[in-house]
Amino acid sequence: MGEDVRLRAVVALAQAMAAAHTPREFWRAAALGARAGLDGSFAALSVWERDHGRLKVLVNAGDRAVGEEEFPDSETYPVHQFPEITEFLHEQWAGGGEPDAWVETAADPVPTGRVTGLRRRGRGCCVVAPIVLHGRAWGELYVARPPEQKPFSRADADFATVLAAVVAAGIAQAERLEEVRKLAFTDPLTGLANRRAVDTRLDEAIERYRADGSVVSLMVCDLNGLKRVNDTHGHAVGDRLLERFGSVLSRCGAMLPGALAARLGGDEFCLLTVGPTADEVVAVAEELCVRAAELELGEGVACGVASTGDPIGPLRSARRLFRLADAAQYQAKADRSTKPVVAGRDGTVIRLADAPPGARDRRRFRDAPAAGPRAAEPDAPGGGRP
Repeated sequence: MGEDVRLRAVVALAQAMAAAHTPREFWRAAALGARAGLDGSFAALSVWERDHGRLKVLVNAGDRAVGEEEFPDSETYPVHQFPEITEFLHEQWAGGGEPDAWVETAADPVPTGRVTGLRRRGRGCCVVAPIVLHGRAWGELYVARPPEQKPFSRADADFATVLAAVVAAGIAQAERLEEVRKLAFTDPLTGLANRRAVDTRLDEAIERYRADGSVVSLMVCDLNGLKRVNDTHGHAVGDRLLERFGSVLSRCGAMLPGALAARLGGDEFCLLTVGPTADEVVAVAEELCVRAAELELGEGVACGVASTGDPIGPLRSARRLFRLADAAQYQAKADRSTKPVVAGRDGTVIRLADAPPGARDRRRFRDAPAAGPRAAEPDAPGGGRP
């Protein structure tokens, strides 16, 4: 494809996105423009939902396979099945490199998730171009060709990178209109959910637990060594460590359907689940501890888990579950444990969570009652959220 043709394709893509009046129109224009520019038969635009650890397909455009919808409501893929979006590519652009696109074919010997998808849907090859906003992965642009068409070349992949950058510019403009709404529930540094989002979701989770007994689990994590990194290497490096851990938390959380990954503030993070068993959550917490220990410059993570699937006693409010998970995390930090501490499975956690603030060697738990005579249970009405 000549340079003039590709230049016209870039202009057509930008114009089509600028003419869109709704998000769906924008997504469709982006996918169809990329499909035309790369002479593909199919294109999709997906967003990385970091708080849920998944790639969510926004639009499928062109020759769709059986079962593919143009605007799917629930077509998602856990990012741990596509680790390049969180690991390999991150290291490229975080280090100052370019987030280049790449090509995969149905004939590739290693059956990656995308190769398997090509075979399942009867496609011959695809080019995947990461979409990057503000130095962080936003999602991806995916264009495919049928088996009878010539596979994408390295030059096609380079052009896909250009098209993805054009799409990113359009998304940046559209997202400015949504920025205020997003900031209300999103941590700006990591892209994870923030404390307000956790409070809202946790209240809803406890109501569901009361209604049908669904297992609600909360994992609270404290990233070790952040102060040393800030003091030694500067806050920019510390912020990068927080971002990297946020990506690891998102990836691990993707192993638990519907999990919400969040940064509570500072070096504290959490993962909230409704449905998975306590053992499943603990297994993911163990995986998280292993991956956190491998982060460059970090010193691992102190991780505590509290779940209604374990013997933790009466649960009359969201606040008590938060206190239990926080106490378990504190116990893990005090013990310098490389594994998660689980409330109800460790004899000291429940006592620590229920002790008056003056009786425990810890910064005061979030919104804990003031020290003094203990006239009510820890989660008595009026105590507020965790």
